[in-house]
Amino acid sequence: MTTATTTTTTASSAASSTASSGGPSGGPARRRRWLPFSGWHLLLAPLTAVFAIPLIWLVLSSVMSNAEINRFPPALWPSRIDLGGYRYVIGNALFPRWFANSLIVSAVAVASNLLLGSLGGYAFARMRFAGSRVLLALMLATMAIPFQLTMIPTFLVMKRLGLIDTLGALIVPSLVTPFAVFLLRQFFLSLPRELEEAAWIDGCSRLRVLFLIVLPLSRPALSTVAVLTFLTTWNDLSWPLIAINHDTQYTLQLGLTTFQGQHHTQWSAVMAGNVITVLPVLLAFLFAQKSFIQSITSSGLKG
Repeated sequence: MTTATTTTTTASSAASSTASSGGPSGGPARRRRWLPFSGWHLLLAPLTAVFAIPLIWLVLSSVMSNAEINRFPPALWPSRIDLGGYRYVIGNALFPRWFANSLIVSAVAVASNLLLGSLGGYAFARMRFAGSRVLLALMLATMAIPFQLTMIPTFLVMKRLGLIDTLGALIVPSLVTPFAVFLLRQFFLSLPRELEEAAWIDGCSRLRVLFLIVLPLSRPALSTVAVLTFLTTWNDLSWPLIAINHDTQYTLQLGLTTFQGQHHTQWSAVMAGNVITVLPVLLAFLFAQKSFIQSITSSGLKG
């Protein structure tokens, strides 16, 4: 009897061991032994390399001379490190002013979108008023209107306000975007109402509930709005090209176009300037990457 029990226990242990290892052939354990990473990396790694080629080419071109960049066939690798493009860009007296202008416009746009987008998103998520659904639908419909249809009315409004050729013309149209309101609304809908109801019982107003309870729980969505707003404002060229005339009010993207002339272009300076321009964008995305993914997966916008 004891022998039979021991045999049964041994067989059960062997069966469970085989099942946990993925079957007789080893299954996942065997695959992990031969492949120390997910099989998807075999597909994603080459795709990453393909997408990184333009950035690598930009960095390499920024340390080439103009002769190497204009040579045909083009040089794939610099013969020597030439920092003339960076010296030309940094030595330009207006370059720090352009950088500061872009930083001011982007920072104000990010702060206003976080504040006004939070207020609008919370109103649409938690408050019910006459015409709220219609107003939300109209707001979302504006996201489908291309900029080319609105730039003339926007220019006329900015001209009436006396903001043309000032940084205000770049800031005012970017104070709040429909996407910021929509994304924050979707995230607020995913938060439990019980937390807010408990605060209301304690006598908190809606604004205090929003700023003291809801927003601290919405950091992933706020980070996503901040990064996307920064990217859009920092990289914008078309609207500054229309609204700004004087070179002291240029943004960084608009200022870099002055390095391209009709008969001669400082390509090394253009590449070096673009490297300097890309760095803040790249750092902002890397800093908020986890929050960005968490926001998308929890706000109902995935798949």
